[in-house]
Amino acid sequence: MAELIELKTFSDKRGNLSVIEQPQIPFEIKRIFYIYGVDGSTRGGHRHRRTRQALICLQGGCVVENDDGRRYETFVLDRPNQCLILEPPDWHLLREFSPGAILLVLASELFDERDYIHDKYAPRGGDQ
Repeated sequence: MAELIELKTFSDKRGNLSVIEQPQIPFEIKRIFYIYGVDGSTRGGHRHRRTRQALICLQGGCVVENDDGRRYETFVLDRPNQCLILEPPDWHLLREFSPGAILLVLASELFDERDYIHDKYAPRGGDQ
């Protein structure tokens, strides 16, 4: 089940400093990538067999649709001190990237195409 957390942030007249550390990120980070320059397309559209992820929109914003097979939720990531933790069952779709958005993703596993499941969960009553 996806969880939105606030990163520890220190602010003063000089600006802000947000910290990414364990135990807030509940897994060992093995891969880091970022998404930027999105042209209005959607990204994601999958879930994982093993990989856990932490999503942080460093600049701008985007919308994350999430379905864990039991519950459908929509999250807006539009502050760099927000972090969305996705678990392997979380089928997610990234959309509505603002111009100049930069989405940082921390992953618990190295890339492995066999880890990806592209099929959506079967619709349930009241779901989109």
